[in-house]
Amino acid sequence: MEMVTVIPRQRLESLELLGGPTKALTPPFPTPLPLWLALLLKRQRRANILPPPWLNPEALSAILDIEVDHEDTFSPPPTLPPPKTLPSDLYLDQTALEMSSPFLPSSTSNAAPDALPYHWLELSHMLLSHASDDFEEPDTVRRLLRDLKEVRMAKLRKGVKVLDAGAGVQMNGVGALEIAESRSFISGVVDGLRKIGASREQTRKERDAEDAENGYAASSIDDQDDDML
Repeated sequence: MEMVTVIPRQRLESLELLGGPTKALTPPFPTPLPLWLALLLKRQRRANILPPPWLNPEALSAILDIEVDHEDTFSPPPTLPPPKTLPSDLYLDQTALEMSSPFLPSSTSNAAPDALPYHWLELSHMLLSHASDDFEEPDTVRRLLRDLKEVRMAKLRKGVKVLDAGAGVQMNGVGALEIAESRSFISGVVDGLRKIGASREQTRKERDAEDAENGYAASSIDDQDDDML
C-alpha cells in the first residue's frame, strides 16, 4: 500500500481501513494517505497530491547522472529502517512489524529525493496521468523519466548479456515493473545458457565414452601382442 501526501481542500474524518485508520483531513495541512484514496479524492476535487521529492526535475536529473556515471550498478533504493528487537509475545502487534517495500513511506513529502522506490515507474505514471496539474513541470518530469527508464533498461540488458555459468547480475535498486518488462528477455538468455550447458555436457559425455572405447581397444591389442610373445 503505497503512501503519498495530499493537501486537502475539504475536511474529512478518519476512515477505518484494513491497514488501519487514516488521519483526519484538515485544510490546508499535508496528510499522508494511501495512493488509491489520494487518487479518489483528487478525482473528486477534494484534495491535491503533493509529488514526492524524487519526482522533482532536479532530483530526477541527479539520479540520471548517477545512473550514467555508474555503468554496472543502479541508483540505491530507499534505506530500510533498522531491525527491531522485541519480545516474542509482541509478534502479532502491528507496531512491532518491520515494514518493507512497498509499505515504506518512500513516496510521501518527506521521502528521500535521491532514491527511487520499488514501484517508481507505476507511481510516476499514475500521478502524471491523474494529477499532472500538481506538478510544476510535468513535461520535464516525463522526459527525465523516459531517459531514466531507457538508461536503466539498457544497463539491465547489458548485464544479462554477459551472463555465464558462474556470473550473475546485481539487481539492487531495480524496480518491479523493470523486472516484469525484462522477464521474457532474461528468461530467454537463461534458457539459452541452459541449452549451451546441456550441449557441452553431452559433448563431454560423448568424448569420455569415445576415450573409454579407444582405451579398451588399445588394451585388447596389447593383450593379443603379449599372447603372441
